Amino acid sequence: MIDIRQVTKCYNHVTAVDAVTLTIRQGEIFGIIGYSGAGKSTLLRCLNLLERPTEGNILMDGKDLTALSDKEVRKERQKVGMIFQHFHLISSKTVFENVAFSMKAAGKTKEEIKIRVQELLKMVGLSDRSGHYPAQLSGGQKQRVGIARALANDPKVLLCDEATSALDPTTTKSILNLLKEINRKLGITIVLITHEMEVVQNICHRVAVMEKGKVVELADVYDIFANPKTALSKQFVQTVHSLELPERLLTGRKGPIVQITFQGGSAEEAVISETLRQFNVNANILHGQISYIQDQPLGTLIIELIGSHTEVQQAMDYITERTNRLEVLAGVA
Repeated sequence: MIDIRQVTKCYNHVTAVDAVTLTIRQGEIFGIIGYSGAGKSTLLRCLNLLERPTEGNILMDGKDLTALSDKEVRKERQKVGMIFQHFHLISSKTVFENVAFSMKAAGKTKEEIKIRVQELLKMVGLSDRSGHYPAQLSGGQKQRVGIARALANDPKVLLCDEATSALDPTTTKSILNLLKEINRKLGITIVLITHEMEVVQNICHRVAVMEKGKVVELADVYDIFANPKTALSKQFVQTVHSLELPERLLTGRKGPIVQITFQGGSAEEAVISETLRQFNVNANILHGQISYIQDQPLGTLIIELIGSHTEVQQAMDYITERTNRLEVLAGVA
């Protein structure tokens, strides 16, 4: 759907995006995550040539946008909707007029505009706000107007630039659910940039992690959470799945402290119960959690295993065999 080939974007002597190559598949929700200054917003703006790459190519449905004239690019942009962190609604226009704005620019008739805007406002849950002005709306409602406006000309791609960063957690969840529903119903490809790993966990199929203009890791979202490869990815995962223990829990223990990661089927099996039945050990639970990412369970448990050295080692070997993911955090004091 979207092929990003060795794209570099420079501003004077600063390289904001550095030789990025990615393929974004038709119909997926693709996340790009990084801290401020990582280059993610610049890369997103290169996708519809709001920023022209210094080097490299952007292909959409096989068409090289970087080879087009400015007039041709403007036509292609009608296939790409965009929503922003700070909404960018026209304060002097009603909700209806804001959504209709791009359709007028595209030359649609009044009747076409009326029917389409009504459909979109119903889709985003704002049918009763058609005549309201932006100042009369909450932040979540403003973003829903932004989403409706971005969908007005039936785009194939929706670009989301920190679309939930200005919203509270409850409103963020409702907007993410709306985007997921739009993706499911319309099959539209969504590219979403964020600095919040919880957003990635909740909505994305795959994610690219960016640092200093480069993509340092690319994987399915489940795999990033289950087995992050880079230090930066681990930092982002820990913002959602924080498993740090107080230092006092790591000292003066009767047995080793181990962290067990349960993926897929093992997360729904009684591995620990079976371990305690088979071996003469006790388990002191210190920390644990389970999440569902793309409907797949991912669990983490930190326990202290108490018993003889032989029994404890056999228990750890058994757990490792069942889960393939056991890490000793601290030995016997």
